Amino acid sequence: MKITARIGMVNFINTAPLYEVWQQTVHRADWQVTEAPPTVLNRLLHENELDLGFVSSQEYALHPEEYRILSDLSISATGPVGSVLLFSQTPFAQLGERLILLSSQSQTSVSLVKIILEEFYQIKPRYRVGRLTETTALEKPAAVLAIGDEALRLAAEGGYPYRLDLGEAWQVRTGLPFVFAVWAVREDFCRTDADTVLAIHLELQRCLCQGRAQLREISARVAGRVPMDKEACYRFLQGIEYDLGSEKQEALKRFFEYLILRGEAPATALPLKVCGTQ
Repeated sequence: MKITARIGMVNFINTAPLYEVWQQTVHRADWQVTEAPPTVLNRLLHENELDLGFVSSQEYALHPEEYRILSDLSISATGPVGSVLLFSQTPFAQLGERLILLSSQSQTSVSLVKIILEEFYQIKPRYRVGRLTETTALEKPAAVLAIGDEALRLAAEGGYPYRLDLGEAWQVRTGLPFVFAVWAVREDFCRTDADTVLAIHLELQRCLCQGRAQLREISARVAGRVPMDKEACYRFLQGIEYDLGSEKQEALKRFFEYLILRGEAPATALPLKVCGTQ
């Protein structure tokens, strides 16, 4: 069968309310799904190996001429997100010139932690991107940025005395929620396959609506991945937000403004190009 859409999905616990339902109910052989961490999906979408996908917010900001953002869908939080965390062995004020190990799974979280530490707290650490398992022969980091299921595991293990939730730190300073991931669609795919984009968008919204209604059941099913208690998983997923309303779009703009000022994104990242289901 001819493939009509190449879709990128992230299979972290925070996407379970949507993706678990998608896996059970969407049976389209012509829609090819690639499952990978955000940074991999970012690259595949940019290289035109995907048509649309759940990608880091920063990926849109880096290549705004290539994408549009699907309305009403995101991975975001108003306040603590619970799965994007900076873990530290020392108080954060003492991280100047100290080494921070950065997750290789999310561009957005890497930029966000730098904005929080450097712009908000006036701290200038050193950074290295990598995995905890690769640090044995290298300098031991004073702090670790972890996202997704890895962050949940480290939080459950309790091995670090200091923990900074990036969603909470952002809200405290800006008064805004934070949008970690968006559904980005390649501009050329929007133009040539608008009906397919609409069909996928409607299915994503339906899956999310059904997933919210089944949140306890889904929490019980996925909690063992961390592992974490099913009630803890349920509380965590209750705190994840999936909309992209006006306040979330304003939050995206604020984040992009920081990226532009820091020379990490082009000025053309603004204004946002959002396409809807209407």
